[in-house]
Amino acid sequence: MKKTIVGMVLLIVCALFAGGCSKDDASQIKIGLIAELTGDIPAVGASCKNAAEMAVAEVNAAGGIQLGDKKFKIKLIIEDNAGKADQSASAAQKLITQNKVVAIVGPNASRYALPAAEIAESGKVALITPWSTAPKATLDSRTNASKKYVFRACFIDPFQGGVVAKFTLDNLKFRKAAVLYDVASEYNKGIAEIFKTVFEQNGGKIVAFETYTTNDKDFSSQLTKIRQAAPEIIFLPNYYSEVPLQIQQAKRLGIAAPFIGADAWGSEELLKLCGSDCEGYYFSTHYAADAAGEATRKFIADYRSRYSATPDDVAALTYDSFGLLKQALATAGKNDRQAVRDALARIPRYDGVTGTMQFREGSGDPVKSAVILKIRDGKFTWFADAKP
Repeated sequence: MKKTIVGMVLLIVCALFAGGCSKDDASQIKIGLIAELTGDIPAVGASCKNAAEMAVAEVNAAGGIQLGDKKFKIKLIIEDNAGKADQSASAAQKLITQNKVVAIVGPNASRYALPAAEIAESGKVALITPWSTAPKATLDSRTNASKKYVFRACFIDPFQGGVVAKFTLDNLKFRKAAVLYDVASEYNKGIAEIFKTVFEQNGGKIVAFETYTTNDKDFSSQLTKIRQAAPEIIFLPNYYSEVPLQIQQAKRLGIAAPFIGADAWGSEELLKLCGSDCEGYYFSTHYAADAAGEATRKFIADYRSRYSATPDDVAALTYDSFGLLKQALATAGKNDRQAVRDALARIPRYDGVTGTMQFREGSGDPVKSAVILKIRDGKFTWFADAKP
C-alpha cells in the first residue's frame, strides 16, 4: 500500500513539474548557443558567449519579441563543445531533441561548425554559425547543394582567400609568397588553397606550400624549407593561438619576411601572445572597431561597458547572428522551427554591426564585404575595405 501511495505522489509531482515546464516553455523562445568555451580556442568561445548574452539581455529588457499579439522573452541555452567535433555534434543533438530550441547559433570554428551543421540539417532546425567561413558548412556533403537549415553571418573562404592574395599582390607589391597551414583543418586548408590559386592566377609565385597538423608545436622543419625558398611574404591562415608561436619560431630561424593572415588572427589574445613580433602585419577580417558606423559604435560602447573589452569579430558576428534571428522571428510571427527557418531564408537585406548582408536565393551564405586590418602600436587598426 505504501509503495502505491509513494508511486502516486511521485506521479503527481512529476505531472506538476512537467506542467510547470510546459507553461514556462510556452512563454519563452528557446535559442541554443554552441561555443568553444574550453579547448583550443577559448577566447573565441568567450567572445561568442558574451555577445550572445548581451543580445538576449537587450531583447528581454525591451519586453521580448512580438509574436502575434504577445511578446515573448528569449531563453538562451548554452552548450560548450570543448573544442571538439564530436561534442559539437552531440551539443546540437541535445539542443534539438532535449531542449527543443527553435534555432541554434554556433559553433564558430569551421571544424566544429561542420558536424553541428549536419545535425541541424537532419533535425530540420535553423543553425547560424557566426564565424565559420568554410564553404562546406552550408553545403550538403552528398549533393553539394546548399543546406536548407544552415546559415552564416560571415563571408566564405573563397572570397577571403582571394582578398588576401590580391591585397598581397596589388597593395603590398609582393610577387613571391610562402604558405604554412594546418592541413587537418577545413578552415586553414581551404583559405590556403584559394590564396595559392588566386595568387598564381594573378602573376604571383608560391615558392613554398608547407603543412602541419592540429596541435603541432614545432614548425622548425617547415620554416627551414620556407627560409630556403626566400619568399617576400608568408601567409599564415591559422588561429590566433597558433600564429604567435609560428612567427616567433620563424624569427629565431632568421626569417625576415613579413607575415600576413586571415580572420582567425582577430582575437585580442593574439596581441597578448605575439606582442611586438606581430607589429606591422596585416590580416583580413569582418569589421574594424576603429572605423565603425553609428550602430556599430553603439554596439562597441555597450560591449565595452558590459565586459570592459573591445568586441572582436567573433563577438560582432555573434551579435549579428542574434539580430538575424530576431528579424526572422518577428517576420515569422510565431515560435516555430520551420517558420523561423523560412523567414531566415527570405531575408533580402540585414544591416548588422559587421556591415550589410544580402542572402542569395537558396543560399545561407551572405554577400558582404571584408576589411584589412593592420597591427599598429599593439592594436588592430583599419587599413582598407574589400568589397565582393
